[in-house]
Amino acid sequence: MSNGLWTTSVGSFPKPPELVKARSEHAAGRLGDDQLHALERRATEDWIRFQEELGVDILVDGEMYRGDMATYFAEEMAGFEIGGLVRSYGNRYYHKPIAVGPVRRTHPITVDAWTYAQSLTTRPVKGMLTGPYTIADWSFDEHYGSRREFVLDLARAIHEEAMDLAAAGARFIQVDEPAASARMDELPLVAEAMAIVTDGLDAHAITHICYGDFMHAYPTMLDIPVDQVDLEMANSGYDLLERFRDIPFTKAIGLGVVDVHSHRIESVDEAAAGIRRALEVLPPERIFVDPDCGLKTRTVEEAKAKMRVVVEAARRVRAERGIGDELPDAGPTPGRSAGAPRPAGA
Repeated sequence: MSNGLWTTSVGSFPKPPELVKARSEHAAGRLGDDQLHALERRATEDWIRFQEELGVDILVDGEMYRGDMATYFAEEMAGFEIGGLVRSYGNRYYHKPIAVGPVRRTHPITVDAWTYAQSLTTRPVKGMLTGPYTIADWSFDEHYGSRREFVLDLARAIHEEAMDLAAAGARFIQVDEPAASARMDELPLVAEAMAIVTDGLDAHAITHICYGDFMHAYPTMLDIPVDQVDLEMANSGYDLLERFRDIPFTKAIGLGVVDVHSHRIESVDEAAAGIRRALEVLPPERIFVDPDCGLKTRTVEEAKAKMRVVVEAARRVRAERGIGDELPDAGPTPGRSAGAPRPAGA
């Protein structure tokens, strides 16, 4: 029996209302660090328990302790100052980091949070990092003057964090690069930086690119030296799968089967149909089933409902095809750093 169609989430879950309120109180100086930390841990445990009860194969901590994904890391690194609010998208704003000197990591950033989440379950919990390209792209540069030098310094810092996560026991480590979706012409820089991040990393390395013009980015995205590329599919009608018929997808894939930008809860039939389409061009042992992106923009109820759809759809197709759910060896795959083989003219 082959194994595959493992279920997971991209990383973030919505914060419960009491934690959202507590973060505002903390920012205003009316709530202490210890009190906020306790609420973050309680919310983390609630999401771990939900995923366990649902039967998710590879868990995430939900990022209850983070605000913006770039600022969170910049706040913990030397060489950054944190600027004022800027608009990200819609009505969402974040404090934009400013590189004012050489950026470097001075201490572990996520290891304690990952260790706590992993202590709550016997199932693997992913380590979750923001990629160097995205941190640089979402920051102001008042020091380097060279985009490449800025990104590569950040890559060295994120590499140190990834290595510490692996040393702590993380079998799956995801390095998010959503900013790459806006500048597909800079994928070679993304790949160069990721080669630094994953160098010598003894874990299943994943990158999540998020929404973008994947038709034009493919197959260049396969040059990113990771074991798995996580892609939205539901929002775009699974169109990219047709490209895989002409130019095979050579890595594991995170297959998004529910649209995190929609309040509508997809049916299990819809998500299962998407998985079956993927199985026409990919073997089950290279498919990880998840939402299109992080679920933090949904309500708690919507996020839970969409995760139920993900898990039930994968479970249904596994049963149809006689596919087992034993987790894969989570070490790096051979040839991780190699580009994808391409037909002439691809």
